[in-house]
Amino acid sequence: MPNFDIEISLEKPVIGIDEVGRGPLAGPVVSCACVFFDYSIPKDKLIILDDSKKLTRHKRLQAIKLIFELKKDNIINFALGCSSVEEIDTINILEATKLSMQRAIHKLNCIKGNVIIDGNMDFKLDNFSCTSIRKGDQKSTTIAAASIIAKVHRDRYMAKIGRYFPV
Repeated sequence: MPNFDIEISLEKPVIGIDEVGRGPLAGPVVSCACVFFDYSIPKDKLIILDDSKKLTRHKRLQAIKLIFELKKDNIINFALGCSSVEEIDTINILEATKLSMQRAIHKLNCIKGNVIIDGNMDFKLDNFSCTSIRKGDQKSTTIAAASIIAKVHRDRYMAKIGRYFPV
């Protein structure tokens, strides 16, 4: 189960980042940058936060509800970044993913900090120390939250455009 061990070992702020949309044949790549301001939240309250791929749609919706409650209480902040299909086709999926991650991080308005990224990616960003963590969404609560937010957002977006492009 994800926890805050990685975050606690680093100097704040610690921004967890994950993306969705690298494998599908259609749609944008969506990244979420997420930061927790408090690591003392009881574990039983956060038990729903896990790798979005491990959660059913129903569990993801429960998790996103919790995330919005935490945001309302100023315990968490997050921002989304996207790269369009045109950008993916122009600069390739890996570079488009990095671009969407940069956009998400910049929207948080943090000047410097630590970035922990799900996966194995060479990612650099001025004033930020960036660390890739294999299976990070299964180890870090912050990355798990980012995973859920990005997945729910992209799924909703794809369902919406699917009504206009049913084929």
